[in-house]
Amino acid sequence: MQSIVVSVSLSNSHSFSKTRAEEIMLLEGLGVQGDAHNGVTVKHRSRVAQDPTHPNLRQVHLIHAELLHELAAKGFSVEAGQIGENITTSGLDLLGLPVDTELHIGATAIVRITGLRNPCVQLDQFKPGLMSAVLGRTAEGALVRKAGIMGVVATGGIVRLGDSIRVQLPPEPHRSLERV
Repeated sequence: MQSIVVSVSLSNSHSFSKTRAEEIMLLEGLGVQGDAHNGVTVKHRSRVAQDPTHPNLRQVHLIHAELLHELAAKGFSVEAGQIGENITTSGLDLLGLPVDTELHIGATAIVRITGLRNPCVQLDQFKPGLMSAVLGRTAEGALVRKAGIMGVVATGGIVRLGDSIRVQLPPEPHRSLERV
């Protein structure tokens, strides 16, 4: 199965959901042009309150469309962009990729994966019970965060619906994704 972009979204305010668009422009070292989380340093309000000088490792938020299908099967109607992601993918195991994987999207854009999105209570404010629906457990009991991954823009470019995504793994040893 080919890995593709099925939706792109952005918001110029710190709203929970993002508005779907035909395309977004990724800016190297900054994030999504016009998005509230664009910048070199942290933009997430809780992280700004802790230390506004920390680097922004959450410039781009990606979610796999397969999660939206899983949520629908659990009774949650969630559309692309509604839980804050900039890029919704299909055919790609985002959660299984290691840190520093590069996602080559469309003609020129490259997003370097930094870690997992940490689900927060805003999910339950959006739809009661949604936070627990995006959390799981491995057979060994370890917590699994399914709410997507975060990345930084290594190379800018336009990302559109239908763009292909090519995965370039980092050199070994690979590091598993952790929350950022």
